[in-house]
Amino acid sequence: MRFQQSVLRRSADRKLYPALALILAPLLITSSTAEACTRAVYLGANGQVITARSMDWKNDVGTNLWIFPRGMERTGNAGPNSIKWTSKYGSVIASGYDVSTTDGVNEEGLAANVLWLVESEYPTRDKSKPGLTIAAWAQYVLDNFATVQEAVDALRKEPFTIVTANVPGETRLTTLHLSLSDASGDSAIIEYIQGKQVIHHGREYQVMTNSPIFEQQLALNAYWKQIGGTVMLPGTNRAADRFARASFYIKAVPQEQEPNRAVASVFSVIRNASVPYGLNTPEEPNISSTRWRTVVDHKRKLYFFESALTPNTFWVELNQIDFSAPNSVRKLDLGANQDRTYSGNATSEFKAAKPFEFLGLP
Repeated sequence: MRFQQSVLRRSADRKLYPALALILAPLLITSSTAEACTRAVYLGANGQVITARSMDWKNDVGTNLWIFPRGMERTGNAGPNSIKWTSKYGSVIASGYDVSTTDGVNEEGLAANVLWLVESEYPTRDKSKPGLTIAAWAQYVLDNFATVQEAVDALRKEPFTIVTANVPGETRLTTLHLSLSDASGDSAIIEYIQGKQVIHHGREYQVMTNSPIFEQQLALNAYWKQIGGTVMLPGTNRAADRFARASFYIKAVPQEQEPNRAVASVFSVIRNASVPYGLNTPEEPNISSTRWRTVVDHKRKLYFFESALTPNTFWVELNQIDFSAPNSVRKLDLGANQDRTYSGNATSEFKAAKPFEFLGLP
């Protein structure tokens, strides 16, 4: 409480962002009630663009890696009048429970990540408009677009209605927001607030976490930018604190010329925003351990994966994949809790598999 009062007093004394003083205290309280994930985009030397994300969840999220080729016939799996499409681009994705796409990158270097946002409110379903299960939201983007600009232009037209359902094995609705980034360094954050789609589009939107909504996260981060990251940064696992740390460090790490060092810098940032494995905070039950992390090197088209339970980081090389091969869906089985160990370039370790079905909705 003393910390919250101190923050408010400094904000008012300095007359920084008057609206912030009115919203800061409740946000500091409510931001602790969301699942914890973080996404950050590094804009480096020589046009390097690297996107990192952490997946924080209280239980095993049932993640495996999948290779999806071009030409897959898809359906929105949202009951009658589901949207249908054929994938234009192949992709490498990380699944959730093998019923959803939670993270991934396509062959053009467009990355998509879904993170928890408890404030999400999706539009009331209009059966005259095509529906799309929230489980396939990220995959729809990866299948259809090469750049963030293309995706934003299409999504602004709202070609579908997002339809949500309960998290597998739970009684709460799935509430997510979507982040996009591409090889040019462009970014977008897409949320549904009070039933309306809200898009934040621009290179400046490098970081996304969870609650509160993105607009309010930006307001909170504006305060910390005035304090300065070398003076003080918030250190808890709350979403707003992770947002502030990731925002500072993703810009503060060196502009490495050597690509592998740049990837190492980005990994260090996303690890800094992670939650220690096994952490249990009884008074804040929704703060969850980091299960895994991914890093996308957009320029070299590398997809790195790191599990909290294995000693190695490994990667997939998209340039080594023939995405034109028909019926060439492949899976990398990561094991329970993603505890199966792989090392180095794991592209050849994928095995032919039947594609999973996206979570179906009535």
